[in-house]
Amino acid sequence: MEAKSRKSACSTTAQGKGFSYCLSESEAGSDASALKTKAERKGDGWVINGSKKWISNAGESEFYTVIAQTDPSLGSKGITAFVLEKSDAGVSFGAPEKKMGFRGSPTREVYFDNVEIGDDRRISEVGKGFALAMDTLDHTRITIAAQALGIAQGALDFAKKYSHERKQFGKEIFDFQGVQFMLADMAIAVETARQITYAAAAKSERLDKDLKFFSATSKTYATDVAMKVTTDAVQILGGYGYVSDYPVERMMRDAKLTQIYEGTNQIQRIVIARNLP
Repeated sequence: MEAKSRKSACSTTAQGKGFSYCLSESEAGSDASALKTKAERKGDGWVINGSKKWISNAGESEFYTVIAQTDPSLGSKGITAFVLEKSDAGVSFGAPEKKMGFRGSPTREVYFDNVEIGDDRRISEVGKGFALAMDTLDHTRITIAAQALGIAQGALDFAKKYSHERKQFGKEIFDFQGVQFMLADMAIAVETARQITYAAAAKSERLDKDLKFFSATSKTYATDVAMKVTTDAVQILGGYGYVSDYPVERMMRDAKLTQIYEGTNQIQRIVIARNLP
């Protein structure tokens, strides 16, 4: 069965049951090709050993896309992709990470201890798993841009509303030019992030040749905007912005992760530079 049809079959089987994407490891973050999780041939199938770090919804999802090394001598060209199930013997999970933000999304380490699977669980050609993983990120990075955009919009909306409710020196703080300038800059940045994110999403749907550039650009710009806008929202609320009675402190904590996961923004800038139009 070809890799593409394998993937379709897995998606149909897993419909509604949740997938987690297992790429990062303790020593393989930005340098994803340095992963140590191994998949070794055993008869007509494979045996997988290793672990994956920072996996969203680990322990909750029923299925796990696992990127593993099948021939260490070939480096990134020896990596292959598989699908494992939560119920597979040898699959286990670490304790939930205690995170600064995104606390509504469980994050755990995933362990593979002599997990035996058939070759029908392989979803890439042997040695083509790293390329598949990188191609996948070209699409999923846009979802992080959209996530960041939502956080930024929420922070802007709340800060704007608060600026009309809070009074100092006998008038709404919105009437002070300093606050107006902050809100204006926040609105400009949010709308710009929206346009680049929508453009990238359209290119993802069409599989345009410049997708890699737009994907990395939308992720980088929108997440940087989310961090700046949420920080400014906290500033507009003053002391109230720093306490959990108001939502902007949570938005600020959540925004930080969007600059880190699915490829740090420093790595994204390398991708952008290498794929300039």
